[in-house]
Amino acid sequence: MPSSLLPFWTVRLTTFLLWALAAGSAAFWILQSMDAPTPSAALTAARAGEAQEPSLTPRVAVALGAKNPVAPTAAGALSALQARLQLQGVLAVGATRGAALISVDGKPAKPYSVGSAIEEGLEVTAVAARSASIGTNGATAFTLELPSKN
Repeated sequence: MPSSLLPFWTVRLTTFLLWALAAGSAAFWILQSMDAPTPSAALTAARAGEAQEPSLTPRVAVALGAKNPVAPTAAGALSALQARLQLQGVLAVGATRGAALISVDGKPAKPYSVGSAIEEGLEVTAVAARSASIGTNGATAFTLELPSKN
């Protein structure tokens, strides 16, 4: 091989190896983020029985410093979770104190105080005069309203 072509191929080979290293690094971190569990158990509860791709948004939010990310859920999964819960009554003593009487899956209603778990990863985050906010880690995912008296 002539000596004038040696630097030419050295630059090409070095460039190829650097790009391959960058692509390998990106692939590694993408695969790592897909294997990591989601930080929100409410997301898991909302997706029970549904095969959906996990969202990277909560993990990105945590990586950027968010303390209580609420994972975005598909409208169908969120409405299915809301349909399982029915608010029967509220005892509100401010937003951070009180209790909500909630029926889960048509079973008899039980009282849940603010901060107590309804099921794994799902808790009452706040109560108001005619509503109860439901979420995880203090962040609200949705609000249940008392039925109107008509």
